[in-house]
Amino acid sequence: MTLLSAFISGCAGEVLTDEEWRFFQDHRPAGLILFQRNITSPQQVKALIAKFRDAVGRDDILVLVDQEGGRVQRLKPPQWRQLPAGAAFGLRYAADPDAGVAAAKAVSQLAARDLAELGFTVNCVPVLDMPVAGAHPVIGDRAYGEDVERVAALGRAVCEGTMAGGLLPVIKHIPGHGRATQDSHLALPVVEEGLEVLKRTDLAPFRALSDMPIGMTGHVLVTAVDPSEPASTSRPVVQEIIRGEIGFDGLLLCDDLSMKALRGSTASKAERAIAAGCDLVLHCNGNMEEMRDVARSVPELEGEAERRYLKALARRKAAAAFDATAALSALDEIAALSGTLTASA
Repeated sequence: MTLLSAFISGCAGEVLTDEEWRFFQDHRPAGLILFQRNITSPQQVKALIAKFRDAVGRDDILVLVDQEGGRVQRLKPPQWRQLPAGAAFGLRYAADPDAGVAAAKAVSQLAARDLAELGFTVNCVPVLDMPVAGAHPVIGDRAYGEDVERVAALGRAVCEGTMAGGLLPVIKHIPGHGRATQDSHLALPVVEEGLEVLKRTDLAPFRALSDMPIGMTGHVLVTAVDPSEPASTSRPVVQEIIRGEIGFDGLLLCDDLSMKALRGSTASKAERAIAAGCDLVLHCNGNMEEMRDVARSVPELEGEAERRYLKALARRKAAAAFDATAALSALDEIAALSGTLTASA
């Protein structure tokens, strides 16, 4: 079996260049993540994913996308369905918890089925962050709500629907981005709340879904645990909080190394994330020079990281049969609530 390297890569455009194909063949990343710049049509996406698999030499590999709905949706209309933001499911749950959970599961299964037909194996949902008053709006309506019970219930429904649709979910952004006062794409967010409060709030949805196959760190500085390193590169946060307090033993992805919350060179970021205990690092921007730095800086996927990777892959099953008409009806209902969110924004 072809050995893999402990990173997930982006690519620059809609097709792999010869240089990218050779890079993927030589360095064998453990996965590919696509963004809007990589996507134009179903046929093009299928061909791009197939070319990546051909370069790496393995079919059982992660192919990821962020298809949350709302502001974060890489495959967009008119080629693909518009999905609701997470907060719309939260509104439905507030009125009727059972109906909210059922809608979240049905719409997630519908979305996963569409993605699986293109060759994706992972949708980076659900968002388990809980915004608080005064926080930066980078999470905002991506979140299902501001209380643990609602976020955990809808998060589990999204995970179950995603897996029933033939994909793997990713719980994110551990240990919680909801209190952050900065957008981690642009600066380092700081969370200064005490650990006992965080255990009851921010950490709780992740603890409730700690049995999920894949998780993603958030680039947030949790001063109560490590005042010098963001969660993604902090061994105390990864070992004591994510693996310990939360109890997550799934495959742990470091969020995108390209984000400005992390200091230092690309190589240094990758090395520190792996040293902290992340199993894989994400590098998303498609910059070949940076991609080479990442490839030189991470180890081959082996030991506990390989065990978790294979365990996650084994959780992926063929899409289950479901009532597509009912799912579309649920989508329409939640979409109407999305309009309510937009009107009140």
